[in-house]
Amino acid sequence: MLSNTHLGRLLIACFACLATQTQAEQTMTITVTKGFGITQYASELEDAKQLAVGDNGTLFVGSGKGGTITALVDSNNDGRVDRRYVVGKGLDNPEAIAFHKGHLYVALDDKILRYEEIEQRLRRPGRPKEIYSKLPGDTKKSARYMAFGPDGRLYIAIGAPCNVCEAESPFGSVIAIDVDTGASEQIATGVRSVRGMDWAPEDGKLWFADIGRDWMGDNLPPDEINRIDIKGMHYGFPYVHASNVIEPAYEKPENLKVVSPVYELPAHVSPMGMLFYRGEQFPAEYHNQLLVAENGSWNRSSKIGYQIVVLTLDQGEVKRRETLISFLDGEFPVARPYGMALGADGSLFISDDLKGNVYRFFYRHEAEEEAPTQEEQP
Repeated sequence: MLSNTHLGRLLIACFACLATQTQAEQTMTITVTKGFGITQYASELEDAKQLAVGDNGTLFVGSGKGGTITALVDSNNDGRVDRRYVVGKGLDNPEAIAFHKGHLYVALDDKILRYEEIEQRLRRPGRPKEIYSKLPGDTKKSARYMAFGPDGRLYIAIGAPCNVCEAESPFGSVIAIDVDTGASEQIATGVRSVRGMDWAPEDGKLWFADIGRDWMGDNLPPDEINRIDIKGMHYGFPYVHASNVIEPAYEKPENLKVVSPVYELPAHVSPMGMLFYRGEQFPAEYHNQLLVAENGSWNRSSKIGYQIVVLTLDQGEVKRRETLISFLDGEFPVARPYGMALGADGSLFISDDLKGNVYRFFYRHEAEEEAPTQEEQP
C-alpha cells in the first residue's frame, strides 16, 4: 500500500485514448513518479517479453507466442526507433534472450542458440549456432529467463511445468552454463517461475524474483524476492511458499532445508523483469536500487500489480517498496510490464506483453520539464 506522501509524487504522464466497442472514446492514464517521463519507444511487437541491449545500443525484444526476435535501432540517439529488423522468426517460444560479447543468445524449447556478431548482421543474421541442447521441453508451462553473470557464464532459470507439482530436475531450478564448453552447474532449486534476475552491484550476489502458485485465494501466497548466498540451496517450491505458507498437496521432506525470501511481495503481483539500476540518469536515491516489473494479477477478484516498483535496500535488506510507474487505471490495465533493460544513457526500457509495446522511461532534466506528453494510439 502506498503512503499519501508517495502518492503525492505521482502524476499523470501520458494519456491513451481507447475506442470502446460503441466508438465512444475513453481516456486511460499511465502515472509516473514526479520528475520522470515515459514515451512509447516501439509497438507491434506481439507479446513482447525479455529485452537485451547490444554493445552498440541495439534493443532486442523476444516474443514468446509470436516466435520472433526483433532488433530496434535508434541511430541518432533521440529516443525514437529509426529502424527495426526481424532477427529470427518461426522460433519455438523465444521469450528468453541475453546479449554478451557481441553475440545474442536465445533460449528455445530444448536448446540455446547463439546469433554471432549480431549487431553487424542485423539485415542478414545468418543461421544461429546451437550452443546448448539439454534444456527440458514443454516451455508452454515452463518459464525461462536468461542473463550473463559477472563470471561470464550464462544463467538460465527453468520454471516448473505446472501450477504446483514435484517437477523433475532441471525444472524448478537456476543453472549456470559455460557457453564455450557446455558445462553446467545447478545454482538453485525449489523455484517455481523465475522471469527476472540480476546481481547486486555491491557484493555480486544473485537476486531473483519468483512468482507464487495460483488458486490459494486473493492474498496467498506472497510472491518472492530471493537472494543466493550459498549455491545449490532449495527455495521451497512446492513444499513451502514464501516464508511459511505450507503447501497442502505435498509434504516437505524431513531433512530439506529451505531458504526463506529476502522480501515478500503481495500475492499475485507477478514479478517479472528485475534489475539493479546502474545508470547515472536517475537521481542518486535510485542508484544501485532494485527495480521490479510487476506484471499483474490474472486470477484475483480485484487487480493488483501492473507497475514498476523500486525496492530500496540498506545492507542487503529491503527497507521499502515504492511505485515508479503505474499502468493500472482503476481496474483497467493499460499495459502489463514484463522485461526491463538499461539504455546507454541511463533510461529504462520496459516491454509490455499485453499490447506488444516497448516504453522508454527517463528522468526529465530541466530543459525537458515543459516538453509535451506523448499520446499513445492503440
